[in-house]
Amino acid sequence: MIEINLLPGSGKKSKSSGGGASFDVGAAFKSFAAKVTDPFLIGAVVSGVAAAVIIGGLYTRQVTRQSSLEERERRAQQDSLKYSVIVKSIRKAQAKRDSVMRQLNIIKVIDNNRFVWPHVMDEVSRALPPYTWLTSLQQTNATAAPQPNAPPAKPAKKGENADSAAAAVPVQLLIVGNTVDIQALTRFMKALEASPFIEGVTLVKTTVIPVEGKDVTEFQLTGTYQQPDSALVKRVPIALSVR
Repeated sequence: MIEINLLPGSGKKSKSSGGGASFDVGAAFKSFAAKVTDPFLIGAVVSGVAAAVIIGGLYTRQVTRQSSLEERERRAQQDSLKYSVIVKSIRKAQAKRDSVMRQLNIIKVIDNNRFVWPHVMDEVSRALPPYTWLTSLQQTNATAAPQPNAPPAKPAKKGENADSAAAAVPVQLLIVGNTVDIQALTRFMKALEASPFIEGVTLVKTTVIPVEGKDVTEFQLTGTYQQPDSALVKRVPIALSVR
C-alpha cells in the first residue's frame, strides 16, 4: 500500500517534538571519563578541586576568627575606658597620700629633734660641778634637713619612742668651759659619762688662761648624744599652776 504525505516535513517535526530535549549528566561524565585517559590531567583536576575546598574552609575559618577578634577588641576598648577612670582616681589618691606622708615626715623629724637639746642641756647642767662654768656648747656635725620632695618615710615600728628618729643621726657635741679646780673637771667628765644621754666623753685639750686677773683652766670636751634605753627614762607630766 502506498501512502502519500501531502505535508512535507510534518513527520520530522512530530518525531522531534514527541521525544523532547534531554541531557544525561551521568552519561556525559562517563563519556568524558572514557575520553580522558591522562592521569596527570585527572590529578590536576582533583588537586584543583581539593585546593578550592581547602581555601574555602580556611577563608570561612579566618572570617569567623576575625569576627571573634573584633568583638574581643571592642570589649577590651570598653573595659580600657572604664578602668582608665579608676586608674586615674587611684593615682590621684596615691599622689595625695604621698604628699601627706612627706609633710608628716617633715613634722615628725622636726618634732623628734626638739627632744635632743633639752636632754643635752639638762644633763650638762646636772653634771656641772661648782666653780666650773661653760662658755660654749655646740654641735659639730651637720644633720640632714628634711626635704619636701623626699619619699615618704616608713611608719615607725611598734615600741619606738619619740627620740628614735633623732638617734638615727648621732649628734656630736663640743663643750668648752673654764674651771678653777682641775679635780672639778674630772668629776664633770665622769658625771657626763654616767648620763644615759651622753657617751664618748673625751678631753681634747686644757689651757691655762687669765680671767679677771686669775688663772683658770680652759677645757674642751667632745661627746655624742645617744638614745638611752626606754627603761632608764622616766617621764613625768608637766603641771602649770594658775594663780
